[in-house]
Amino acid sequence: MLTSPAVGAASDLQSALRGLGIEADVTDGYGLAVVSVWVGLLVWCNGERFWWRSGWDERRKRPVYAWHPACDPERAARRVAFRYRDLRRTRPLAALRRGECG
Repeated sequence: MLTSPAVGAASDLQSALRGLGIEADVTDGYGLAVVSVWVGLLVWCNGERFWWRSGWDERRKRPVYAWHPACDPERAARRVAFRYRDLRRTRPLAALRRGECG
């Protein structure tokens, strides 16, 4: 079975994240792939670009997204790692399990 461009790129990102010490899962469907990194950190891929929620715009009351070309998974992984570390610091897993983080 052939792998879609989205899954191939997402798998490359997964490998690059693993190289940074971050475990992630890849799921695919409907021509997209999702790399599940942490609670609140899903990286979507359509084969051409990665995108993920990078914050919240309080004034507009909506999420802010970052994106990176899928042809550069190593640099994308470094950017995702910054967000991952921020979320790990501000939303530790133990607190999430207890329902203490929003």
